[in-house]
Amino acid sequence: MTDLILSSNTAPVTMSSREIAELTGSRHDNVKRSAERLAADHILTSPLEGLDFEHRGNAYQEYRFNKRDSLVLVARLSPEFTAAVVDRWQELEAGSNRIPQTLSESLRLAAEMAEKNEQLALANQQQAAQIESLENLFVDGMTPTEFAKRLNGVNCQKVCQALSQRGWLYQDFTGGWRVASYARDRFLTERQSNVPRSSGQVMVRCTPVLLRKGAIHMHKLYLERQLPMKSSWDGQFTHDKSWQGAA
Repeated sequence: MTDLILSSNTAPVTMSSREIAELTGSRHDNVKRSAERLAADHILTSPLEGLDFEHRGNAYQEYRFNKRDSLVLVARLSPEFTAAVVDRWQELEAGSNRIPQTLSESLRLAAEMAEKNEQLALANQQQAAQIESLENLFVDGMTPTEFAKRLNGVNCQKVCQALSQRGWLYQDFTGGWRVASYARDRFLTERQSNVPRSSGQVMVRCTPVLLRKGAIHMHKLYLERQLPMKSSWDGQFTHDKSWQGAA
């Protein structure tokens, strides 16, 4: 999130498509495609103008949005993250209204901005490391328990119970875990399979399957120590190296 543009007296304050992706936990390509669809439907007020950038040797293009268009875009992408974008806009606008009147104020503001940029750079590095770690951990079709097995120290036997307390899962009359309406198609989906019974009948078994967004949230809960952990956990937030590169 170091690519923000803080305006001067004449330049408008804008927010980049990459920052919106970071705030909402979305892929940058998905953000851009959503913006392009909104623009095609004449919902956005400003034309989309792509800006070329390079990060770690990889070239990419991003869009920039005014406040109104960014809120429209994030509401389409992920309504639950609208508050995060509103908060960020308040920070941007507060920064744009700070006009130093003296040399000392200018130096103080420059020092504060330099410190904030350092903090943002560190946060960006940490987030990049987390994303890289997640990419090595998550595979489409995994159950929450299978994903938890790749996280060092997590008590996998208690993961489903912990997710049920968060409204993600519930137990049906057979004692099996099912996806709750709150999390369905948001964090989890279900995989159905037919299980023959001795009576000759076939029982349909439903298995909760983690979606990528659910994996992101589980990984966040892990880093915040909000998943059930083993008493023998060494306190290290790492993953099982036997799975490295499996995704």
